[in-house]
Amino acid sequence: MKDDIQAFNSVLDLIGNTPLVKLNKIIEGIPGNFYAKVEAFNPGHSTKDRIALYIIEEAEKKGILKPGDTIIETTSGNTGFSLAMVSIIKGYECVLAVSSKSSKDKIETLKNMGAKVYVCPANVSADDPRSYYQVARRLHSEIKGSVYINQYFNELNMDAHFKSTGPEIWKQTNGKITHLVACSGTGGTISGTARYLKEQNSDIKVLGVDAFGSVLKKYHETREFDDKEIYPYRIEGLGKNLIPTATDFDIIDKFEKVTDEDSAHTARELVLKEGMFLGYTSGAAIQGVKQFAEHGEFDANSNVVIILPDHGSRYLSKVFSDEWMNKQGFFDSIREGNTTKIQFVR
Repeated sequence: MKDDIQAFNSVLDLIGNTPLVKLNKIIEGIPGNFYAKVEAFNPGHSTKDRIALYIIEEAEKKGILKPGDTIIETTSGNTGFSLAMVSIIKGYECVLAVSSKSSKDKIETLKNMGAKVYVCPANVSADDPRSYYQVARRLHSEIKGSVYINQYFNELNMDAHFKSTGPEIWKQTNGKITHLVACSGTGGTISGTARYLKEQNSDIKVLGVDAFGSVLKKYHETREFDDKEIYPYRIEGLGKNLIPTATDFDIIDKFEKVTDEDSAHTARELVLKEGMFLGYTSGAAIQGVKQFAEHGEFDANSNVVIILPDHGSRYLSKVFSDEWMNKQGFFDSIREGNTTKIQFVR
């Protein structure tokens, strides 16, 4: 009787094999076929589930992680959630250094997942002792039996996507993909996925989306780190104020920078036009597609896959809050129609 029950052993068995969904209205007028790789279908609602499980299981295989140990990481929120989820199932403590730029929703969620959270100022240099990079390193040195995931400088970040996201996209498109579009933060998603796809077909174009206020695009073009590029920005999960070694810049063909405002409005547009309630970073990815299209990147024969990395529930107090949008100055006369319409019945 037991064998007749179709059930997964835990939520970890649900990670990966996310669907490819055709986009229709939001890319109207742009030549080509566009498909969203919707990573919100992972149990932790983001693409970071993949690296959390993969890196932890690799550490277990090597004997680095033992029952009762502590997992430490720097995160803008999504990786933290995924690590906390895996830690719950596998019996580890989870300690997270989180950027203050992360939405209140993300921080509260991490606490409710049992993680110990240190909120660190976002607008400090990477080598500042208050930065979430340095706080995580300090905690790792202080906590016995801890493992620092270090996603920005961990080759396994790329490997996770080389072994899962890339093969899934190749199979789902029957090898007909011509372009991959993805946001770049740690760079593991875009680099690992691209590495697999380009091994199958070197003609596939890999297009990265960066943020204004980040150093990645200029570094890709010049191989020079320019700290004059750095200034505060609001989008979470893409762009960086350092150069992550988890990014393979050689495999990325082009970068496009997107603004906080455009990305926020495009995240809202994604809900209204495609019914996809996805995150700020997903809005940035679609905004990147629109801008690449303006530069003539696609034609009628293009089959474009866009990795949409996270879920809208992580941004209820940000891009999906009219109050927050107003405070940022993101509502103007042109965009007014995008505000939420609520009527109170008395």
